[in-house]
Amino acid sequence: MVGGNNKFPMVSGILGLMLTAAGGIAYAIMGEMGNLPLTLIWAGVLLIVFFAYTQLSLIQKFVGKRSTIYGANTFVMTLVFLIIIVMVAYMSVRHKVRVDLTDTGRYTLAPQTVKTLRSLPGDVEVIAFYRSDERTRQAMADLLKEYSYYSPNFKYWFVDPDQSPLEAAKYGVTSYRTTLIRHDGAEEVVSFESENKLTNALLKVLRKEIKRIYFLTGHGENSLTSKENVGYVMVKEALEEEHHEVQELLLVEAGRVPEDASVVVAAGVKTALLPREMEMLNEYIRGGGKALFMLDPGDTPQLGRYLKAFGFNVGEDIIIDQLSQVFGGNYLTPVVSEYYESHPVTAEFDIATFFPMAQSVSVKEDKTQGSLNLAKTSENSWAKRSGVLDEDNLDFDEKTGVAGPLNVISVTSIPIEQDKPDTAQQPSDQDNPDTKQWGKIVVVGDSNFVSNSYIQMAGNRDLFLNMVDWLAEEHLLISIRKKAPGLSPVTLTAVEGRMVFWVCVIILPSLVMILGFAVIARIRSLG
Repeated sequence: MVGGNNKFPMVSGILGLMLTAAGGIAYAIMGEMGNLPLTLIWAGVLLIVFFAYTQLSLIQKFVGKRSTIYGANTFVMTLVFLIIIVMVAYMSVRHKVRVDLTDTGRYTLAPQTVKTLRSLPGDVEVIAFYRSDERTRQAMADLLKEYSYYSPNFKYWFVDPDQSPLEAAKYGVTSYRTTLIRHDGAEEVVSFESENKLTNALLKVLRKEIKRIYFLTGHGENSLTSKENVGYVMVKEALEEEHHEVQELLLVEAGRVPEDASVVVAAGVKTALLPREMEMLNEYIRGGGKALFMLDPGDTPQLGRYLKAFGFNVGEDIIIDQLSQVFGGNYLTPVVSEYYESHPVTAEFDIATFFPMAQSVSVKEDKTQGSLNLAKTSENSWAKRSGVLDEDNLDFDEKTGVAGPLNVISVTSIPIEQDKPDTAQQPSDQDNPDTKQWGKIVVVGDSNFVSNSYIQMAGNRDLFLNMVDWLAEEHLLISIRKKAPGLSPVTLTAVEGRMVFWVCVIILPSLVMILGFAVIARIRSLG
């Protein structure tokens, strides 16, 4: 009877709630809506409906109470709040926003890594061999997770050599803390949790050939084996990290530029080349070769005169830039922060570079020919072309100098000498399928900006590698590379150190202790 005092309806309502809850728990455990969860839930719903029908008057009376209304209002507000929290959590999973607050970007992948991952031509398998309790396993897991975020083709998993020795033996791995990268039959091994090493290994398995970079020697050029300040041993290491093969080239002995030369570099040529050497170099460039000339002020003017035939103008001056002193340099180390944004070498480049003892270079710009000026000094700079340099008077003199900004890097493309006029296409397009129909030249007004003393300064290393990679047609490598993680120590003066000691060790603890004694004394006086 509706509204009666029979206890059965009340029991049925409670039992219905219990059965519905039990059905939900059974579904959560089983992972599917099987017969058991379905039966429990339907039985619970039927008992709840029976309770509602038999106790309708009781429900109406309960709903009409003020406390019930307030409680329902609180319940609805709580439910809405929970729904908002769930929606925010769902959006954060589907649309991730990451912010790296470290000064060095330690937890952000380098642009080169991101560029490589987004252009993966197919699946790349990465197998990390770590013990389950390996302390460094989590660091590698975090790194691989970051990589997989940028490409669905990057697939990785972990193997514990102790728990799965057969699988480790299958891949030929015999040591812990080893990561194997595989793609299209190529394999590379990494034995450290490093983005640089992992990306370099990834690039190596993706590349189909090794490019050979030849450095001219025999004319006072910067040495690839010298560890002195003006040496180029760090240049060689940087190129080898990108899996280029680096060799010295003595044209007098070789008799010609090797056919496997991807790029020929003339860096800091002090004495003139022999006529036959110039002929060999000219044949190489006009035959579709790629060359990088880095010319210092005061060096032999021979190469400057030779480059005029390709539209270059080497200033034979010296650039003065007082702004460089703000960055800890000297007035003969101009700062370059303005780059041409539509050329592959500098399109994504936004880091300042420093050129010690540089001269101006330029080319008459012609985009159809690929002749462009890529990097300029500040407006405060100027180039002195005659007279004696006076360190006490560095102000611009229009009689002996040229006002800035001044260009220090120029490029051009040269059609190869053959009877095929239809091969002349747009050389400045990095994706041009006929790039081998063109020779390419890059001219820099300084060779010391990548010497051992300066190569790690700001963007010098990246800019140099971008120029070589563009000449070598390794466009995937052109980017900004990961910097080595650095420490961020807090350096305090003696006064600051004593202040920290007195405030943190003496004053604050003393204040807490005094306040405690005051509270105790107050309580005792009231008692």
